[in-house]
Amino acid sequence: MQPTVALRCVAACLQAAEHELLLFTAFWFILGALDDFGVDLCWIWLRLIGRGRDARITREAATAPLSGRAAVLIAAWDEAAVIGHTITHALGAWKQDQFTLYLGCYGNDPATIEAAAQAAGNDPRIRIVINARPGPTTKADCLNRVYEALCADERRYARRYRSVILHDSEDMVHPAELAVIDRALAEADFVQLPVRPELQPHSPWVAGHYADEFAESHCKALIVRDALGAAIPAAGVGCGFSRDMLARIARRRGGGEAGGPFAAECLTEDYELGLLVRREGGRSRFLRARDENGDLVATRAYFPASVETSVRQKSRWTHGIAFQGWDRLGWSDGWADLWMALRDRRGPLTAIVLACGYMLVVVEGLLALAGFGGIEMQPSGSPVLRLMLQACFACLAWRCAFRFAFTAREYGALEGISAIVRIPVANYIAILAGRRALAGYVGSLRGVAVRWDKTSHDRHPAWAQAQ
Repeated sequence: MQPTVALRCVAACLQAAEHELLLFTAFWFILGALDDFGVDLCWIWLRLIGRGRDARITREAATAPLSGRAAVLIAAWDEAAVIGHTITHALGAWKQDQFTLYLGCYGNDPATIEAAAQAAGNDPRIRIVINARPGPTTKADCLNRVYEALCADERRYARRYRSVILHDSEDMVHPAELAVIDRALAEADFVQLPVRPELQPHSPWVAGHYADEFAESHCKALIVRDALGAAIPAAGVGCGFSRDMLARIARRRGGGEAGGPFAAECLTEDYELGLLVRREGGRSRFLRARDENGDLVATRAYFPASVETSVRQKSRWTHGIAFQGWDRLGWSDGWADLWMALRDRRGPLTAIVLACGYMLVVVEGLLALAGFGGIEMQPSGSPVLRLMLQACFACLAWRCAFRFAFTAREYGALEGISAIVRIPVANYIAILAGRRALAGYVGSLRGVAVRWDKTSHDRHPAWAQAQ
């Protein structure tokens, strides 16, 4: 049976679409690959000259008294399932007494308050702060209320904290964290430690892809960023600020020192806070260290285990970093900061390129069916396009090799292999998150208020380790 004229026209249109999609995706894929390749070369050079290696910290140094008091800030809304584990583990892990854990809660969330109070007991290092407004407001608003309580305590007891450390209510801290941050703040105004997502056997694909991304980002990209002298974004967990720097940022907000350094209207207030340190003339550091057992001094936590919750979280990151970051922070003058800002804000473009790439897969399938149906196809693609496609495959192989290496280093060879298989899952989530972030940003331009679209937590890594 001969194909009809209509089917031939459809096949011709598909072939034209194939050519345009190939040009578009190949161009942007190669450009993005060159961007990543630049970071790769910087990291390789750092390794060759002996920099970028993990420091070692002894047991004595990990438990040594701090040079000044530390305030640990946590914002909690609807976290009754995990907040008790976080408090109990932190009190047991940190051997120093020179810290106060400030926990921000809401009066209309009695379950979280009760769980926190039970875990705290009569320990004077725990301070529960109730927000005057009903929750959830925003994480930044909650942190600003906690910061206000911190300032009031400083006035009441006539003593000033030396450092302020941020954590989330589901975090599992490392025993050496306080000592590492305290020592680093002697020469810096902001210090970020790595984040280590914990593997979840019930979600090897969605939760697992966070391990792949953070292993590469916090073992390579941030090390390069630190070496280049670029501003370091705060992850919101495992990050320490000098007390004086937070006060300067709070004054920059216009509400005085006690007004709060966190931007309540920003979805990624932690990311912005880290970049503002550089703009205030401060020094930022990203530090990797391992204890005597070889364990990474990092914040461990469970990340979203379903596609829906992962898309919600990553769309918040994309909206806050790419869209709000552009609006609120603009662009820096230094080449290193400009390069890193472009990398941070390429999420929406990456989502579009990935979507076009997978659309191309569908078009190729339809063209294959047309070929089986007897429709003759004209060879498409110029020599330049074919060369671009070969470059794309070479770049993909390079990226897979790096993804395997960094994941395998932290989680083992089997997870390194799984990291390559998980790349389509990560791409799928990135596409959906980019679409949702764009819709959220358009909504904000139309006056829709920013809300705390937080991730729910029902399991804690400290509880899992005890089983």
